[in-house]
Amino acid sequence: MRQWFDIIKYRRWFFLLSGTITVLGLLAFAFFGFNLGTDFKAGSLVQLDLGQPVRTSQVAQMFTQNGFSGEQNAITLASATAGSPNNIAQVRFGIQLTPAQVAKIDKLEKQYFPKSHGNTTQMVDPIVATQTSHKAVYAVLLASLFIVIYVTVRFEFRFAVSAIVALFHDAFIVMSFFALFHLQIDLTFVAAILTIVGYSINDTIVIFDRIRENQRITKPRTFDELERLVNKSLWQTMTRSINTVLTVLIAALLLYFFGGVSIRTFTLALIIGLISGAYSSIFIASPIWVVWKAREFKKKQKKSATETA
Repeated sequence: MRQWFDIIKYRRWFFLLSGTITVLGLLAFAFFGFNLGTDFKAGSLVQLDLGQPVRTSQVAQMFTQNGFSGEQNAITLASATAGSPNNIAQVRFGIQLTPAQVAKIDKLEKQYFPKSHGNTTQMVDPIVATQTSHKAVYAVLLASLFIVIYVTVRFEFRFAVSAIVALFHDAFIVMSFFALFHLQIDLTFVAAILTIVGYSINDTIVIFDRIRENQRITKPRTFDELERLVNKSLWQTMTRSINTVLTVLIAALLLYFFGGVSIRTFTLALIIGLISGAYSSIFIASPIWVVWKAREFKKKQKKSATETA
């Protein structure tokens, strides 16, 4: 692909953009926090197949008029399947429902929505919620550790650190988005983060591999030569990176609009992460490696100057 501009030359602008997003994300965490689902927070999730298109206010009315007004936290609606008139309502509670309350919901559902096909209830106690939260964190950290080991063995430690910084950048952007808009986070969100990590590191490794190949052909002797080599490598892989993200993004968008409410968190996080992953692989990971690699050239220049003197 034609080189439209020098990516490495303008790396500070890309770092500034990512830094700005990071600050906004921290502010979002400070003011909004996370809207944790029942997977990470004790409570109950009731999914009702109402059998007809309804509004959120109609479902809320069923609960508020029958003693559940102070307990429900969120109600979301979505089509059950693509092209189907049936609607699914998900109602999240901050408490564990008792058998009597579950039976009451069954009765109210049939009373308010005669076409209803029943419901399912998922409950999580505080101990399980805490364990799930810890396991989710461990999963992400363990995946990151293995990525560092793999990239270090295949390339070098600087490549590994640059790749991990880019991965954390992607995960942080997705988390910031969910915190800013107070979107619910559940186990599918963790699955999306791990998927994003896998996609992003794959794209980053392809770029790093091209940089390594070009280094073998023409070994840079100065920092300017290194900048030109990396910029050339980025544009050589640009078409592949764009085509890959567009292909996966189209599939993720179709899943978001037609996949139903149960995977909506996963697909939304995946969409944001795919865009962020493509950006970080090109504009963050490689420039970070270049900045770090520059120190090696500076040391060589000082050594040469000292020996000459």
